[in-house]
Amino acid sequence: MVEVGDKAPDFTLKNTVKEEVTLSDYRGKTVILAFYPGAFTGVCDKEMCSFQEKLSNLNDCNATVFGISVDSPWANSEFARRYNLEFELLSDLDRKVVELYDAKFVGLGGLDGYVSANRVVVIIDSEGTIQYRWVAENPGVEPDYGEIVSFCSA
Repeated sequence: MVEVGDKAPDFTLKNTVKEEVTLSDYRGKTVILAFYPGAFTGVCDKEMCSFQEKLSNLNDCNATVFGISVDSPWANSEFARRYNLEFELLSDLDRKVVELYDAKFVGLGGLDGYVSANRVVVIIDSEGTIQYRWVAENPGVEPDYGEIVSFCSA
């Protein structure tokens, strides 16, 4: 399990236009990984819109936000378009990053065996060390967005 104080495992995922995004390319910046179960599911819609609303505050503290789900780049693209999201949504189709970050949820929506991301927020500092980790008790619980902004601003 990755914990606060650990080096963040590096990864490369596809964004909404199928370009590769590699975590280590963002050294020198604070990175917020916002794992979410699925596009167009009520709580996920609210979560990503909440990050969008807080984006200017997060940009002020040199933070880059990445939303990560197991959805395809096409689904994430439509999701980003519908809600005018100005941060990258990344597709973890093979669930490797969900596994690396202990952000796996099995059985979303009552689908036995279906593996999605749980709702997890990880903040990585400019040196690549995990400084904050929040895990939802279940996918219906949202993070404290004010706490995330405050943590990044500290």
